[in-house]
Amino acid sequence: MTSRPSIAFAKFAAPKKGSVFVLAADGGGLGEAAKACDPAGALARAFPVADFSGRFASSAEVLAPEGTSVDRLVAIGAGKVANLDDHAWLKLGGAVAASLRKAAEVAVILDLPELQPDGRQAANLAAGILLRSYGFDKYKTRKERENGQPEAKKAEAAKPAKITIHCADPAAAKKAFASEEAVIDGVLLARDLVNEPANVLGPVEFAARARELEALGVAVEILTEKEMKKLGMGSLLGVAQGSPRGARMAVMQWKGGKAKDAPIAFIGKGVTFDTGGNSMKPASGMEDMKGDMGGAAAVTGLIHALAARKAKANVVGVIGLVENAVDGHAQRPGDIVTSMSGQTIEVLNTDAEGRLVLADALWYANDRFRPKFMVNLATLTGAIMVALGQHYAGLFSNNDELAGRLFGAGQATQERLWRMPLGAEYDKLIDSKNADMKNIGGRYGGAIIAAQFLQRFVKDTPWAHLDIAGTAMGAPASEINQSWGSGFGVRLLDRLVRDHYEG
Repeated sequence: MTSRPSIAFAKFAAPKKGSVFVLAADGGGLGEAAKACDPAGALARAFPVADFSGRFASSAEVLAPEGTSVDRLVAIGAGKVANLDDHAWLKLGGAVAASLRKAAEVAVILDLPELQPDGRQAANLAAGILLRSYGFDKYKTRKERENGQPEAKKAEAAKPAKITIHCADPAAAKKAFASEEAVIDGVLLARDLVNEPANVLGPVEFAARARELEALGVAVEILTEKEMKKLGMGSLLGVAQGSPRGARMAVMQWKGGKAKDAPIAFIGKGVTFDTGGNSMKPASGMEDMKGDMGGAAAVTGLIHALAARKAKANVVGVIGLVENAVDGHAQRPGDIVTSMSGQTIEVLNTDAEGRLVLADALWYANDRFRPKFMVNLATLTGAIMVALGQHYAGLFSNNDELAGRLFGAGQATQERLWRMPLGAEYDKLIDSKNADMKNIGGRYGGAIIAAQFLQRFVKDTPWAHLDIAGTAMGAPASEINQSWGSGFGVRLLDRLVRDHYEG
């Protein structure tokens, strides 16, 4: 895997070696601490030549600058200081990471004209460095020679960069970063899970990864096919019956709140590979279906984040883990299955399988834990990408307060949501003449119809469904993510819990 940089915080001091990063405000202005790192004014001479004006996330650099012994002096544009919110600091951290190159020792001077960033801002910049530094290359065994010709040998792990962030209050920054790093670790876990190939990460292996959270104090139970069959989970098990790799359900409990408080619940779709079953997908692009467990990955990453930062809340994570494969035992279009709720489902399309998995997972979470609310995440429909593209996830909810809080958390973290409608007109489209419901509707409104299906399994519990098909995998690269698997949902839901549900 790509080496992860180490991060420390220190009082302002002019570095003597390595690479030095400073921030430049709109117009190219530097803070006093930044100026002290450039006694000969090399940056001031370089800015006009490089057409650098401090525009946000732009950069200019000087190699072996005059008047100092450092290797590189790099200015990162911070733009208008008044516009620097939490997400902007993350992106500035990403800009720093993008310019690290092969630097072994790095100093970041966190100083701007008329602003000395506080501990939280320093922590956000550090978090952005970690997010941007992530790469998934664990299966690459060839190292490139300088001439571009590959040599067959085991890839040698590069030494991680040592990054020291110089700031006004390093103690406050270190404290704030401890919490932020816990969340980033959850994001990176989710990315790892989504990026893993399906031959390595099936339902059993995913369940084992969830069990590793016990090291953080999370109570983890793994339900096998035998136990799920006893509970009547015919909807979930029907999806799994074509695969020789057994289905699992992982139940993760973080008990950080008061013992008497009802938990909040997050439920994830975990289809570790989706062929579409007998309603098979086209071959082109099917390899991306290793990421059809992005919802389960986000829930697992979220529980990791909450446990690692010792969140003061009772939280349950439930993930249904299956592989939707094809063989002689696979589910057929027209089959009728009985869900844990007792409701029957006519399966008209075996590629509309995620909602079948979530139907039993939602019912189980609601029936067992009686949560204050439930949020499920799923790479559920291509239709949501037609509606929203890949910059927003679809938000469906039966509760305006919960929907509003989710929307606000999305705006704060820039893991953005857009609310979509629910209604009786859509619900009747899944009525079936042969069973209580069918798993698809007509040609139009596919994402809404999928949400209507899920709503039949939540009773009156406040609930939200996040369709993350366009944002969890293959989403556009950004300042803080260059990975195919984005980890979308972890920061969003951590912010939801942090802002509204911690005691």
